[in-house]
This record gives sequence, C-alpha cells and structure tokens, in this order.
Amino acid sequence: MTKPLLEVEDLRVRFHLRTGTVEAVRGVSFQLGRERLGIVGESGSGKSQTGRAILGLTPPPGEVLAKRLTFDGIDLLTASKRTLRTLRGGRISMVMQDPKYSLNPVMTIGEQIIEAYQAHVKASRAEAHDRALAMLEAVKMRDPGRVFALYPHEVSGGMGQRAMIAMMLVTEPDLLIADEPTSALDVTVSMEILRILDEFVSERGMGLIFISHDLKLVSSFCNRVLVMYAGRVVEELEAKHLREAKHPYTQGLMRCLPTLADDVHPLPTLNRDPSWAL
Repeated sequence: MTKPLLEVEDLRVRFHLRTGTVEAVRGVSFQLGRERLGIVGESGSGKSQTGRAILGLTPPPGEVLAKRLTFDGIDLLTASKRTLRTLRGGRISMVMQDPKYSLNPVMTIGEQIIEAYQAHVKASRAEAHDRALAMLEAVKMRDPGRVFALYPHEVSGGMGQRAMIAMMLVTEPDLLIADEPTSALDVTVSMEILRILDEFVSERGMGLIFISHDLKLVSSFCNRVLVMYAGRVVEELEAKHLREAKHPYTQGLMRCLPTLADDVHPLPTLNRDPSWAL
C-alpha cells in the first residue's frame, strides 16, 4: 500500500478570545494520497481553517492541536520555522480564496511569480522570467507578457485569481490546497484551470485538497469528499457517490441545488438538527 502524502488525525483549531474559546475545527481526521480530495460545507464550517492549519498559517490567538499532522513523513507540528518556510510555497502551496488580499500591491504580477519561484528553485533571472511567463500562459492569461508587467490593482478579480494559481503552481508542489480556486472565474476559464490542476495530479503526482461550495463541481472533479459542518467531518465518501450520501446534512445540501429540469415550489430549505454540532 502506498504511504499517504498527508496524514491528519484529530486536528483541532481553537481561538482563545476574551469572550471565551472558539473551536473552529473539531477532531478532523483524514489521509491524502496523490489524488483529488474535496472538502465541502457551508461558510463557517471549518474548511479554510483546516487548510491553513496544515500550512501553519493559523493566526494568533489561534492554537492548532492534533494527534498526528504529517506531510511526507515530516511532523508539521514540531517542524522548525526554517523547515516550514522551505515547505510552504515549495512542496506545499495554497491558493487563497480572495487574491486581492494575497497579492503584494506594490509588486508586479510577474515579479511576484519570479520571487516565489526563486525562493525555492535555484534558477537564473532569465530562467525564472521564462518560467513565470509560461505559467501565466498555462492558466490561460490573455497576453501574458502584458499581464506580467501589471500591478494587482490593474487586473480583474478573475485575472488575479489566475495569477495566484500560476504563482502557487510555478514550483510544481507535491501538495496544493485550493480554497475556492475557481470562484471568481467564468465557466470556460474554470474548466481550463481544472484541467491544469488535473494534469498536475494525474501526470505529476500532486495531491490536491479542493475546498469548494460547488457540490456538483466537486462530485465530478474530485476522487473523495469530506463534508464538514460546525468544524467536524460529518461524512466522507467517494465523490461519484455524493448523491447517495447518508448524513441528513449532506442530503439537505444536495436537495438545495437548483435544477433546470424541475420547477420546485417552495424552494427546499435545510432543516438543521442541533445534534450535528455536538
């Protein structure tokens, strides 16, 4: 049996506030191979905090606890800051949900991609320049040479999202955590981005954690799905069997998906059971 790329056991993320302790992630466990793992759930369910905790990006006053949190045999909880800096952006990358807050406003798009590449790969300026242009072209950026010289405020939200994806993939990471990577993109460009991600997983052996609200997209693109509610994983199943989910929360999410074939009145609502949050 192939050893998992990422092992997460009983992951907990807590924020100690003046008003008390908030537990954003509660006992999440899963393993990831070189595959596509989808994490779905409503806003506030703990999806993004799970991804940030893996990368060691939980901000103060946050606290990350786990019985096991390893990447390729490296204990991420006890690893030195130097080791984590080497891993982040090199072997593990994360595409944040909103590029406006991830891109440096005083550096051009191209300079930021070059900086990310040279931070982890020994390459000349010319090689890094060519690599950056190639990645902008790979994410279907129209006129990549022009975009290379633009600042973040000069590009649209969708272009900024594609620039972030290019920056995170330029080092060819072993693990990519993608938080709503296609949310700001139109359908055509989204399909191209998914094709690129699929290529990295299928041909280069990358592991992918795909965080999304789009259940239909996850069911067709991912191999497995974790369904989160109130910081917990309430169900794990193969993506192709998402419509056969057993948990009432997952079933409720699926019933709320709009369809073109049926005219449903009244619109379905999700009836929550307090026991789901226990």
